[in-house]
Amino acid sequence: MAQNRRVLLASRPNGAPTPCDFRIETGPMPQPKEGELLLRTRWLSLDPYMRGRMSAAKSYAKSVEVGDVLEGGTVAEVVETTNPRFAVGDVVLCGNGWQDYAVSDGKGLRKLDPSVAPVQTALGVLGMPGMTAYTGLLTIGRPKAGETLVVAAATGPVGSAVGQIAKMKGCRAVGIAGGPEKCRLLTEEFGFDAAIDHRAPDFADQLAKACPDGIDIYFENVGGAVWDAVFPLLNDFARVPVCGIVSHYNDTDLPAGPDRTPQLMGAVLRKRLTLRGFIVWDFADQAKDFARDMGEWVKAGRIRYREDVVDGLEKAPEAFMGLLQGRNLGKLLVKVS
Repeated sequence: MAQNRRVLLASRPNGAPTPCDFRIETGPMPQPKEGELLLRTRWLSLDPYMRGRMSAAKSYAKSVEVGDVLEGGTVAEVVETTNPRFAVGDVVLCGNGWQDYAVSDGKGLRKLDPSVAPVQTALGVLGMPGMTAYTGLLTIGRPKAGETLVVAAATGPVGSAVGQIAKMKGCRAVGIAGGPEKCRLLTEEFGFDAAIDHRAPDFADQLAKACPDGIDIYFENVGGAVWDAVFPLLNDFARVPVCGIVSHYNDTDLPAGPDRTPQLMGAVLRKRLTLRGFIVWDFADQAKDFARDMGEWVKAGRIRYREDVVDGLEKAPEAFMGLLQGRNLGKLLVKVS
């Protein structure tokens, strides 16, 4: 009988996750009951939000308990079923988490058609990250022709889509990324107007030169020093969709003073800024529009994407730790089977 490998949360990280916070366990394959399906995971998505699930802090979603399988979006194949809605061989989008096999009653599963697009894109450009870019930019950012958009973590699956959609809306797109290779990718492959390396010692000066007319939309994925450089450049009525603050996910204490809250709130008032945090499912009613538009844009080559594939479930912890350090180049996926 096939065995089921599972990656469990061994302990809650104190700061950045370490290998000791993960445990790989091998056990018997789960057995479906009447009306259920046995799913074999083919692809696992690794995303920054998972760091929050490892913490016990209150958030918009329930934490993973110590000893439980780590959560994550997956693409899986039906290998056994007594559920009439599914057949053996169907490929589905699901949430198996970090394991080889899982049992489902069929609720919440979405069948994927491999003839339309590679099935793993349902975890990237045609899935949650793509919809995050689409809804956050169009609903909160409200791009207009001639405006300047800046996006951090710009080579990731969210940031790269944000910049390309903004270009289609007539904006000047400036991407922020770490290192010359990522910056070249932004301009040469994704079509950004400018790319700035946040590791450069004169990063803030470079950003200001790339945005001579200020910043109208800043799509926030990072926080930290990147936000510090962006903040003074925000124009009146600038919009800031806050998608993530990955530079702070491993913080154990508040940053050292001074308290800059009055400065921020003063700018919000004087410049009439809009800062809005969001979770993609806040805009679930836009799912059909997203699927239609993004599907057409990808098919026509107007939206390009990059995948960073790691082979083997056992490599997921190391890959995830690298993701939080910005080592991935594109959408990070684990090819499980």
